[in-house]
Parts: sequence; C-alpha cells; structure tokens
Amino acid sequence: MSTISHNISQIHDDIQEASAINASPEKITLVAVSKSQNFNKIIEAFDVGILNFGENYLQEALDKKKHLEKFPIQWHFLGPIQGNKCKLIAENFNWVHSVDRIKVMKLLNDNRPSNLPPLNICIQINTSGEETKSGIPIKDAKAHLKELIQVLKELPKLKLRGIMSIPSNTKDAKQVIDEFKAMHTLYSELKNEMSSIDTLSMGMSNDFKLAIEYGSNLVRIGTAIFGVRALKTQGVDN
Repeated sequence: MSTISHNISQIHDDIQEASAINASPEKITLVAVSKSQNFNKIIEAFDVGILNFGENYLQEALDKKKHLEKFPIQWHFLGPIQGNKCKLIAENFNWVHSVDRIKVMKLLNDNRPSNLPPLNICIQINTSGEETKSGIPIKDAKAHLKELIQVLKELPKLKLRGIMSIPSNTKDAKQVIDEFKAMHTLYSELKNEMSSIDTLSMGMSNDFKLAIEYGSNLVRIGTAIFGVRALKTQGVDN
C-alpha cells in the first residue's frame, strides 16, 4: 500500500471514529487539499476514491484541471478571492468555500456559464478574530448572513451550501472547541432557514477529528494525506 493510500485509509478510520463520538447521521465529505502537490499524487489519491480536491492558487489549479481533465474531479476553490479572478473561478470550479462579500458573489454569478449547474458556495466566517484571516467576523455573522442571503435570491447561478471557517492557530483546545461550537450553532440556525444548506466546512489535518466531533460534515485535509507540501510542483508556476 502506498503512503498516500495508507494515509487516506487512516483518515477514513479517524473520520468514522469521530463521527461515532458525534453520533451524527450526516455523511462526512473529505476534500483533499492538493495545493503545491504534483499531478501524480492527485491521481494516486483519486485512484483510491477521493473525488473532491481543494486548491488555493488559481493559476496552479487551472493547470492541474487542464492536465487532469479526463478525471471526474470536483474542484473546490479554498483561497481568498480577488475580483479580477472571479471569472476564471466561476468558469472552472464546482465549489467555492471562501465567499464573504456581495461584490464577489455578484461577479461569480455573472461569470458562471449558463451551461453549467449553479456554483456551490460556502460563506467564510472568521471565528478567530485574526486580521490575517478572511471572512465575516463571527460576532457580526447573523446580520451579514441575512444580508447575503437576501442578495443570493437574485443570483440564480449560485447555490448557498453552507459556511466555512479556519480556527485560531493555537494549542488551546478549548478555544478551538468554542469556535467549532459557535460555527455549529450558526450552521444549525441557517439550516432551519434555507433548504439548500447542508455543509459545515471546518477541520484540517491537525484538527479534523475535533471538528467532526463538534458538527463538521466537510473536512479539508492536505498534509495528513500528501505529506509536507513541495516548494514547486510540475507544471505549476505558484
């Protein structure tokens, strides 16, 4: 068994164990974060059942998507979104996890090709309060989300699936748990308001088990699958 195959098998076991603690019937979606990983590693993960791959850098992602076009991969955009990148993101991704502004939503909608299904989006919430992180501050989330949801009613090429967060970079487990709890509370409230909401995207390599225990149903895992990211990858200029 290859290292990547072994890692994915172990992660599936960990997901099952964490789901049992949560006692939630929801299926957990595993998104393999493949930024700075080469084509062969992505194919290796795909060959053992991974269909969802997440990328942070647009040009790198487009290069991979072109090279791997024969594979029925679901591509997730995870990075901060600049207005001038919205057209290419709207044309090439199945999911966008990092939406936090009306301007970006409108650009994604306007540039989504009519022959493609609606673009799945998650609204990014900043639970840590760190200025280096994107997203709507958790303390203002309810008011801002209400405004975004009203705007989304006029954007038929977008489909709101849920919310996403990146917790504080800390060893304080209680702080991380408090942030996960706040996200789950917000998710539950939104889910009661909109039938399309079914995704709570939180949890990465170092905390995905804890995130699932506190309600996450989509985890974004890179290092635990692929190992430490390479500085450069084949065919990639980022």
